Amino acid sequence: MNRAPAVLLALIALGGCASTPARTSSPAPAAGYLDAAGLAALMARVPPPPVAGSATDRADKAVSERYRVLEGGDRWLLATAHAELRPALALAHFDCALGTRMGSAATPLLTALFEKVLHDANEAAESVKARSFRARPVGDDPARQACQRLSEAGRTSPSYPSGSAAVGAAYGEVLAVLAPDRATETRRIGHEIAVSRIVCGMHYPSDVEAGESLGRDVAREIVATPGFEADRVAAQAELASARAAGRSNPGCAAERAALAAPLP
Repeated sequence: MNRAPAVLLALIALGGCASTPARTSSPAPAAGYLDAAGLAALMARVPPPPVAGSATDRADKAVSERYRVLEGGDRWLLATAHAELRPALALAHFDCALGTRMGSAATPLLTALFEKVLHDANEAAESVKARSFRARPVGDDPARQACQRLSEAGRTSPSYPSGSAAVGAAYGEVLAVLAPDRATETRRIGHEIAVSRIVCGMHYPSDVEAGESLGRDVAREIVATPGFEADRVAAQAELASARAAGRSNPGCAAERAALAAPLP
């Protein structure tokens, strides 16, 4: 599918170049806000993946198959950007929701806070994945295109629950606390990051649903910790300063168009 170069550039500008899902080979993020006991309690709430061949499993695969028509389109390009979840770049996914351009101001404390959120959400999801194995759509069909650079190990890694959905949902929830006037908008983008994993052929809908639920639970526990409260004031001030600068992301029109298109 041919797309206008301006649309391509605008969508990619929203989130930088995608590489891998939340579990990456880059240096490990900082330790998080939650201790092992807290993470274990959250992980225990996640149900097992759908049984292979069950009605839920079949429905998941039918939806995933329909989403193939999005390959190369605007929603696919947005999903490509959403695959980048390192905070220094991923905070830009929320530019349009926040009415700002996060790269326009230095936000080291905000970024450090989100490194901890990334750690907790990803650690919880990856630990649940270790309990049982469900193949990814790109693993069930090795010929299926992914919207990110993908190693063979990544293609055959576990799909349930989606770590990227957990991280996206947690980011949206925490930003809702830091910018309560844009809570609806940031939560929506957290959800759309999760949907992008279905668009990408990296996860089935049940994987994403479980990941989002886990991410929201992680975020609720995080914001109740003394450590988060200690970081919140300074991070919130950085975010307010970035928003007050009055800059905007030129990709927002492309994002609105991509998200307005109905999913198959």
